[in-house]
Amino acid sequence: MEVRLQKVLAKYGVASRRRAEQLIREGRVWVNGQPATIGLKVDPDRDEITVDDQTLHTVTPSTLYILLNKPLGVVSTCHDPQRRPTVLDCLPDELTHNTGLHPIGRLDVNSTGALILTNDGDLTYQLSHPRHHVPKTYRVWVHGIPSEATLKQWRSGIQLDDPDDDRPTLPAQVDRLQVQHHRGCDQTELEIVLTEGRNRQIRRVADQLGHPVIDLHRCSIGIIMLQTSTGQPLKLGEYRFMTLTEIAQLQSSAADIVDITDKSH
Repeated sequence: MEVRLQKVLAKYGVASRRRAEQLIREGRVWVNGQPATIGLKVDPDRDEITVDDQTLHTVTPSTLYILLNKPLGVVSTCHDPQRRPTVLDCLPDELTHNTGLHPIGRLDVNSTGALILTNDGDLTYQLSHPRHHVPKTYRVWVHGIPSEATLKQWRSGIQLDDPDDDRPTLPAQVDRLQVQHHRGCDQTELEIVLTEGRNRQIRRVADQLGHPVIDLHRCSIGIIMLQTSTGQPLKLGEYRFMTLTEIAQLQSSAADIVDITDKSH
């Protein structure tokens, strides 16, 4: 079935439709060895499409690895009893219908950013292991201006007010990026890098330190960035298939966890 080229590029996570049109105008998209033109219709199952000399793989693999820029108000589950939109609603039906796709980890409904979805159950299990320490980077706005002493405490790890978990948080990288005065209140933007993923950890630590979160966005997971294959930002609600390099990095991390677990028995 033939569809417009820019729609195909958007579907497979190369770029938004508007950005795809720009790529076509710039001569960076070729179809069957010829420069593409605006309005060209293609059959993604038959035609060879390249972007910046990289072949676009349009055959949906049986094992899926997808990066989503989760929007605000979307829950990181496959089903929601309250009928709120889920991360699966951000993807086309052919990727979610009877494929077993599910998110690895979570971002709470009021947070945005990088979230991996897959139907690789073994990888999900391994990366959900407590020993999994792939760094995740966040941009966070908080109320007030945390003092250097407060930031030092955050970096060192603190004891959460949780009767069911008496472990202190692991050391984290916490850097102050900017301070602004908004509607009569001071606000601070922080960059935070975590190597663990407890439930709502950043929000809980921020509350406990007296600087509640205003906005929380996950920028990256290890080497996996919120960018399209052409290096453009992946907008909220957009997704792309992960690269072989990114998948290999996750699998390598998971293999390390398996080795550690095996040695512990």
